[in-house]
Amino acid sequence: MTSRHAMTPAAASLTEQLAQRLQRPVDDAARQRAALLLVDWLGCALAALRYPLARQLRGIVQAQPAGAVVALGTGRRSVADALLLNGALGNVLEMDDVHRGAILHPGPVVIPVALAVAQVEGADAHALLDAVVRGYEATIRVGRALGRGHYRYWHPTSTAGAFGAAAAAASVLRLPADAVADALGNAGSRTGGLWQMRHEPVPTKSLHNAEAARSGWLAAQLALAGVRGPRRILEGEQGLFAATALDAMPDKVVAEEADWLIHSTSLKPWPACRHAHPAIDAMLDALEGLALADIAQIQHVQVRTYAEALRFCDRAQPQTELDAKFSLQHALASILAYGRPQLAHYTDESCSDEDVAHWRERVHLAEDTACSERFPAHYGATVVLHLADGRQLEAARTDACGDPECPMSADEVIAKALALAQWGGVSAGLAQPLFGQVRALSDGGSLDALNTILARVS
Repeated sequence: MTSRHAMTPAAASLTEQLAQRLQRPVDDAARQRAALLLVDWLGCALAALRYPLARQLRGIVQAQPAGAVVALGTGRRSVADALLLNGALGNVLEMDDVHRGAILHPGPVVIPVALAVAQVEGADAHALLDAVVRGYEATIRVGRALGRGHYRYWHPTSTAGAFGAAAAAASVLRLPADAVADALGNAGSRTGGLWQMRHEPVPTKSLHNAEAARSGWLAAQLALAGVRGPRRILEGEQGLFAATALDAMPDKVVAEEADWLIHSTSLKPWPACRHAHPAIDAMLDALEGLALADIAQIQHVQVRTYAEALRFCDRAQPQTELDAKFSLQHALASILAYGRPQLAHYTDESCSDEDVAHWRERVHLAEDTACSERFPAHYGATVVLHLADGRQLEAARTDACGDPECPMSADEVIAKALALAQWGGVSAGLAQPLFGQVRALSDGGSLDALNTILARVS
């Protein structure tokens, strides 16, 4: 493919510079990380098959003609139709991966696109994993540049995810840097997603991810066909930063890094919004110093955390499963009622549980300005248990379990994925070989074998 734009260093736009960075080879360590994150995404997506949104989307997708891409639990469909389903499923349970600095979830958007294009193109395992690595890179670099002002109204997983989806598809298609820049430009030109859906009982957040995936895939296909895209879609006078991110940090798009940014992604051990995780971890730490019989002596629980966690997760009386996942009060109350967090603790039924409701009334929230100042580089919280005998048990977390500073092991990630698959109705007899094939991809395992097992999920 011939070059259509000059990309001299002096004139290069941010997307042109990013496109050049994405051309560098992917190493084995990054591929191994990509395979582990694929396990995590797949577990989350399979668990979502039991939910109404999955049934609704499967009904739409099943009515479409057959194709080359596995739409989870549905059969093979076209890329666009499969991405409508697969792109939405990974975020339904709120257990998908997260990048703290960018305040977004790369996996639910990037991985379905990389997998779909690899299936269509007959790519090998390394091509798939390289696409995941490059998709994460683009998503995180754009996401962290958008700043906190963008996050106040816009859903960065959707906004930055479209760039990552384009980068992932372009990687499998082996597009040269100038075509990648076109794909990034066209993906960014129509990206976004407003947070209003957080205030209403709707599944639109997951649909944002699906649309970002489809938009990025289409942008790469357009670039392959020679369709040009705006090169200054980020920094231009009417570009994304000017329109939606007045405190944007453009240098973060192209800043030098020691390694691929996929290594700085966090994983979620608990079935709740990531903003609740530091408080959950601190609560578990505080309870280690308390005998089980003394839990009844807790008069109230004080939680101090960063302002964004309160903005997203201050829900004293959750009514639905989605509310519960975004309720700090529910997260800590359910620990006092049930123990360590489980999927079954975040359901519609758990919201009306009398024991949980009793404890929710005793959870008091406040902002910790020091935590707010560290956010989003660190998601922190302090929990103080106030007991009837005057004792106070306190525990603090600067980072949460699953962060790079406190990583989950590969065995823990696989155990999480197996539990999620079971929650979604997938048997261990199918899930275990499925996740085994995913882990083997970094060693050159067969993508065809993985696709065969994926197609058996019903």
